[in-house]
Amino acid sequence: MPTQGRMEQATVRVGSPAPRMALKDQDGNLVNLTTLLGKRVLLSFHPLAWTEVCRLQMQALEARATDFTRLGCVPFGVSVDPVACKKAWAEAIGIEKTRLLSDFWPHGRAAAALGLFREKEGFSERAAVILDEEGIVRFVKIYPLKELPDLDEQVKALREL
Repeated sequence: MPTQGRMEQATVRVGSPAPRMALKDQDGNLVNLTTLLGKRVLLSFHPLAWTEVCRLQMQALEARATDFTRLGCVPFGVSVDPVACKKAWAEAIGIEKTRLLSDFWPHGRAAAALGLFREKEGFSERAAVILDEEGIVRFVKIYPLKELPDLDEQVKALREL
């Protein structure tokens, strides 16, 4: 049974290929997952910019940028906020290394493709999805909306790949 507010869809499963997606970052640059083959990718979904837990989540990603680089991983923050909002938010909270992707239009399409879009609320779950170098999903976890994701758990999953 789906979490309340989620679309009737299955969450992407470990071992399955990631859906094709291309999203703009906070600077308006297009990020296409297929161009990242050969690297590990962390998609750190957060519901909305300008909220406390989302701010802490993105600042934690930023603070651990060196850890991700050492593990051959490119981390991204992803939410349904538009590019201009992501840009202003990144500047306001001191995000310089981490790219924040906009899943604004079509609204929530990337999150929905992964089974992470909450249709009723109009935003994604708070979740982490790790892809290996071949674009295969190797880790998926949905966190409670009010809970900060455990980056140590995600780093451990990357080390175990």
